[in-house]
Amino acid sequence: MTITIRRATPNDAAAYARFMSHPDVFAALMQMPFTDEEVWRSRLTDSCAPGKTDLPLAAELHGKVVGSAGLHPVGSQMRRRHVLTLGISVAPEAQRQGVGSALMAAMCDYADNWIGALRIELFVYVDNARAIGLYRKHGFEIEGTFRGYAMRDGEYVDAYAMARLHPRPPQIATTKTTA
Repeated sequence: MTITIRRATPNDAAAYARFMSHPDVFAALMQMPFTDEEVWRSRLTDSCAPGKTDLPLAAELHGKVVGSAGLHPVGSQMRRRHVLTLGISVAPEAQRQGVGSALMAAMCDYADNWIGALRIELFVYVDNARAIGLYRKHGFEIEGTFRGYAMRDGEYVDAYAMARLHPRPPQIATTKTTA
């Protein structure tokens, strides 16, 4: 089984609409039900625009887009430029096949080795044990609980704030000089 991770494009909008509309997927995210292809095309067009610092990723399994992930700046505050926020989703038929792990590995590699981010943050519902396990596998730790964080299916649900610090923060290499 080959999982391909690549940068997402607006052409992935139909696939995103398909799996993000699944009740098991949108219920685990901050997405709303009934998003359509045009909504995703607009979001992907915005994320992929020149000059944007977002990293939208798509995961393909057997040539079909079955997962998405993204790293995004937390905002415009200069003092938080070292921090990214993360989002990830996997189609139900592709869960437990390594897609989420491949996406997480790609995002952590990008954050650590190409842009030198110090911190990656995310929120996850406290009852999403599989996602929490995936995040822990990739070095994320629970930092707190947000009570009544979001409305889901008519109830307020709690979420964990999780974060991962760069395991080997970049340093300036020391050079030896000869006299």
